[in-house]
Amino acid sequence: MSQTLFINATIACLDDESGYGLREHAGLLVEADKISWLGRMQDQPAAGDAEVIDCAGRLLTPGLVDCHSHLVYGGDRADEFEMRLEGASYAEIAQRGGGIIATVNATRAASEAELFAQTLPRLNSLLDEGVTTLEIKSGYGLDSENEIKMLRVARQLESEFQVRVQKTFLGAHALPPEYNGRSDDYIEMVCNEMLPRAQAEGLVDAVDVFIESIAFSCEQGSKVLDCARALGLPIKAHAEQLSNLGGAVMAAQRGALSVDHLEYLTAADVASLAQSETAAVLLPGAFYVLRETQLPPLAALRHHRVPMALASDANPGSSPITSLLLIMNMACTLFRLTPTEALRGVTINAARALGLQTEVGSLEVGKQADIVLWNVDRPAMLSYRAGINPCAAVMQAGSWRKQPGLVK
Repeated sequence: MSQTLFINATIACLDDESGYGLREHAGLLVEADKISWLGRMQDQPAAGDAEVIDCAGRLLTPGLVDCHSHLVYGGDRADEFEMRLEGASYAEIAQRGGGIIATVNATRAASEAELFAQTLPRLNSLLDEGVTTLEIKSGYGLDSENEIKMLRVARQLESEFQVRVQKTFLGAHALPPEYNGRSDDYIEMVCNEMLPRAQAEGLVDAVDVFIESIAFSCEQGSKVLDCARALGLPIKAHAEQLSNLGGAVMAAQRGALSVDHLEYLTAADVASLAQSETAAVLLPGAFYVLRETQLPPLAALRHHRVPMALASDANPGSSPITSLLLIMNMACTLFRLTPTEALRGVTINAARALGLQTEVGSLEVGKQADIVLWNVDRPAMLSYRAGINPCAAVMQAGSWRKQPGLVK
């Protein structure tokens, strides 16, 4: 059995209710793919044949978790970014063939191999910063063949790279042009054809819906989520991003793993959310790119102790960002999260948003050995600096994905 012993580390375990769970002058032993010991240096077990990593006081954290991404898609929308800054309205951009339909057209036109190749740079950016668990949504195919194509690419990324990928079906992301004026018919097709077919291929770990005036109503979203639950699948929801249609509370009442965006969530909604096990996923990247001004109800989320996760929301339109470290910085500067909340948001709370909190997201005996060694000695440094990647080494399920070069 392979063993790795980390010594002389500062360890942010993220194993308590609200803090870093910081252990200084500490060590950690990995056996096979699990953590078997974690404690003070004076209590460390004999190294034996273990590979020994002297951390020299540097920081160990759990592997980062990106719990909301749209990483697989065709093309880009840089032209729209430029058009917006030159004064074009959303309606004008849509009339010129832009918006989500532009990405749908590019995604439908791309082969699986082409989508895989286009996604690789985005994936590598996240992996380079210590992401070990990643959610990838469909939602730019909007028909059975192309939604399944996207999910197959997500599965291929997991099989060819050392990263855990949770595949989320988001067929109810937008109304495809061929269903213009027939949104109820499209929802029926999502429920009766698209989702069952994707599940039959083993491509679905969870089901998401976009409940918003530019997408689907709360009633339509509830039909999709009820269909998913009937199939035994976990559920999630994009909700309260641009207005309040009640999607977050509806999804939480159905046992959603998470509700995401939440800028227009009310304090009363938060009180209802607190009665569930649902995590709140905040997405400062979209807030930043769209230059929004409505902040999520952070005081209420804190008061009711609703777990707050953070994610990249990596997508071509509203958040073309593939850096969780930058997202942490944005969360602190734009949303006024503390560095502690930011790190929890991309570790244990993000794992909770995927239903994986008993396996990953914290450093604890018995959990999977997803571990990042950073070239910093304090957790706040991960949120403090932007543009510098301090990731020194990454272990995924007990195997090195990025070697530290510190073996004794």
